[in-house]
Amino acid sequence: MQEAKQAPPIIIEPKSKATAAVIWLHGLGADGNDFAGLVPELRLPTQHGIRFIFPNAPVQAVTINGGMEMRSWYDIRSTDFMNDIDAAGIRVSCHEIHALVQQQIDSGIDVDKIVLAGFSQGGLIALHAGLSFSQALAGIMALSTYCPMSEQFHLHLHLPILMAHGKFDTVIPMPVAKQSAESLTQCGYVIEWYEYPMEHQVCLDEIEDISTWLVKTLSIAL
Repeated sequence: MQEAKQAPPIIIEPKSKATAAVIWLHGLGADGNDFAGLVPELRLPTQHGIRFIFPNAPVQAVTINGGMEMRSWYDIRSTDFMNDIDAAGIRVSCHEIHALVQQQIDSGIDVDKIVLAGFSQGGLIALHAGLSFSQALAGIMALSTYCPMSEQFHLHLHLPILMAHGKFDTVIPMPVAKQSAESLTQCGYVIEWYEYPMEHQVCLDEIEDISTWLVKTLSIAL
């Protein structure tokens, strides 16, 4: 069960009025600061209007790490990622992310101007939360991640989904990521797939592709 050891999200406001939002979820053991420093590296147009939100996962024990407590969106019990699944923990985190999305809608951001993004564990939650939200978002960006239980998804089949993975990833092996993408494709989703000569990380070419995808998906004027 997730504990109430959760810090508020890091929020980076745009220079102009916020007309879009990207909610970006970190990976296991990291925190909201993990990707906040990446925003300038995206080199987005000056008046992009994107509010970046970087939530912090709750602190909880993680089985695969000997029960050590760390920031985690759900428990990982083994490396059998597609079958040994903490479905209850995933549901709890998805509920929390749905609440964040609703906060942005309530603040005046159109739902079709909201992107869910995530790395590793955060990418799984981005996919599950985005594909189960009651309304269609602008898109989902899932980096170095996987997607078990994809058969439950049937909403928003035209939702843009970017998946990117490292060819030399030993944390979440490439075959697991490709199996996830194929499963989502079988459900009817169209995946924009990228792979890079890297490990479980983010590289410069990937950052450029992310920037291009955000500009396209959120219809940002260049």
